[in-house]
Amino acid sequence: MAASTFSNTISPHSHAPKISSLRFPTSRSLHLPTQFKNTHTTKRFSISCSSEATNDPKENTPIELRFPAFPTVLDINQIRDILPHRFPFLLVDRVIEYNPGVSAVAIKNVTINDNFFPGHFPERPIMPGVLMVEALAQVGGLVMLQPEVGGSRENFFFAGIDKVRFRKPVIAGDTLVMRMTLIKLQKRFGIAKMEGKAYVGGEVVCEGEFLMATGTASE
Repeated sequence: MAASTFSNTISPHSHAPKISSLRFPTSRSLHLPTQFKNTHTTKRFSISCSSEATNDPKENTPIELRFPAFPTVLDINQIRDILPHRFPFLLVDRVIEYNPGVSAVAIKNVTINDNFFPGHFPERPIMPGVLMVEALAQVGGLVMLQPEVGGSRENFFFAGIDKVRFRKPVIAGDTLVMRMTLIKLQKRFGIAKMEGKAYVGGEVVCEGEFLMATGTASE
C-alpha cells in the first residue's frame, strides 16, 4: 500500500514534492529516494555522537580527581639548601623541572596569607610586579648556583633587568609558574644573561631579560 501511494503521488513530469507532503509508514521502506535515506542516516549518526559525549569518563570523574599535582624535582628544603633567601622573601615553593646551569621551572603558590597583601592592596589583593621579578630571579639563582657554572652563594647578585612586561595581574589563589633559561654566560666577567617568563593558567603574566652577577667569596 505504501509503495502504491508513493508511485501515484509522483508522476514522471511533476516537480519533486515537498518533504512535508510525503508520509512513510516505516524507515524500512525499500522505495525511499537516496536523498531521504542520507538525511535519515545523518540524523542517526548525530544522535550516536551525542550519546558518546555524554558517556565520556572524564565528565563522570569528580573535579578534584581530574587534575594531577605538579611534580616535585626539588622540594622547599632542597631549595633552601641552594638559595640564601628566607621568610618573608623566599618566593619559590617547588621546582618542577630542573637542568642545572641551563634552565629551571618552579612554582610560587600565591595565598592571601602572603605578607605583602595587607598593603597591596587591602581591598584588591594583587601580587606586586617587582616581587614577580624577584621570584623569577630566585629561580635564576637555582639555575646558576651550581659548581659547574661557577656560581657562589655568597656572591650572587641581581645585576639588571630589561624588556620587562606585566601582562596580567596575579591575585591570591593563583599558582605562579616560572621558567628561567640561561641565554649567555660570560665566565670571565661573571655575568649571566637569562630569559624569564611567568605564567598563570598557561597564560604569560610577566616576562623579561635578567642579568646575574657571579663572583667568589673574596670579592
